[in-house]
Amino acid sequence: MANHSDSSKAIWFLTGAAVGAALALLFAPASGEETRRYLGRKAEEGRDAIADTGRDLVGKGRDLYDKGRKIADEAAEMFDRGRRLVQG
Repeated sequence: MANHSDSSKAIWFLTGAAVGAALALLFAPASGEETRRYLGRKAEEGRDAIADTGRDLVGKGRDLYDKGRKIADEAAEMFDRGRRLVQG
């Protein structure tokens, strides 16, 4: 459930950044060059935020895979022990 929450936070952050950028353009008009620089910075910030979120999700995915693999290995070991006891 925490993974969904982290993704949701990132989506809301990016949505807020986009809305903020749009409002800034509407209420504080600037020259074309200034606007292009501003939009370039905001696009870079958005790209960085998405990349950071992606790296976090990959790391969490690896952690979950490792935990699942460990549980599966332990279950297989317990199954083998039980089988040896029954065959005994």
